[in-house]
Amino acid sequence: MWAWILIGAVALIPIILLSPVVAVLALIVLITGIVALAKGTRTWLRLNSRKAAIAVTAAAAGVLLVTGSVSAAVLPNTGGSGNVEAAHFAGAPSQSEAGRSEESSTARATPSPTPTPVASTREEAVTEAIPFTETRVDDGALPAGQTQIRTPGQNGEKTLTYLVHLLDGQEVSRELISDVVTTQPITQVIANGTYVAPPPPPAPAPAQPAGNCDSNYADACVPIDSDVDCAGGSGNGPSYFSGIARVVGSDIYDLDRDGDGLACEPY
Repeated sequence: MWAWILIGAVALIPIILLSPVVAVLALIVLITGIVALAKGTRTWLRLNSRKAAIAVTAAAAGVLLVTGSVSAAVLPNTGGSGNVEAAHFAGAPSQSEAGRSEESSTARATPSPTPTPVASTREEAVTEAIPFTETRVDDGALPAGQTQIRTPGQNGEKTLTYLVHLLDGQEVSRELISDVVTTQPITQVIANGTYVAPPPPPAPAPAQPAGNCDSNYADACVPIDSDVDCAGGSGNGPSYFSGIARVVGSDIYDLDRDGDGLACEPY
């Protein structure tokens, strides 16, 4: 009995020392057995029947459980390495991979900083024209209906200074801070003609020989006769008067037919 106990104790020494390696081999056999059962293939284990595959898979699971427990209890470091390898084979992420994944998630979750807009100002001067005005004056020396430019007009000039507000170099607003007239405009003066020439004086009445004109008529010489008719009329004379005379006395020759005081006035 003591011999069997001694043999078992001696056998535990290589199992304990090689438990990580045995655990990895048992894990490989366990995965291969599961694949063989799922697909119904022989795989590299050359399992001829389903029962054999079940038995090998169960045995590998038992060995993995025992060696894993031994490694975790007796050799923590080795066991830890074995567990990491087992977890790697099982598809679980390692600690380094988990750390990298966490760092990547943190990097993705951290938003990039938003740049702060830069505000600035600058002064800008703009030159604008001031239109000239126009005025008119009457000129008695210029004929009516005519105009003449006495003083030509000229535009003035002013300078406007703005304070321009910028955001990232783009203009957002501006305000007027200065408005200075640099050149005064010149008013244009236009003369309107008002001169109207007076009518010419009437021509003097032709002189009549004294003593042969009827005193009842003036401004022209109506001859003295037994009867005087207007020249060009229907009268039969014997004398005729050509022109227009003003009746100042009695119209003895009936030369003022319309009674307006003018003898022989044409109708």
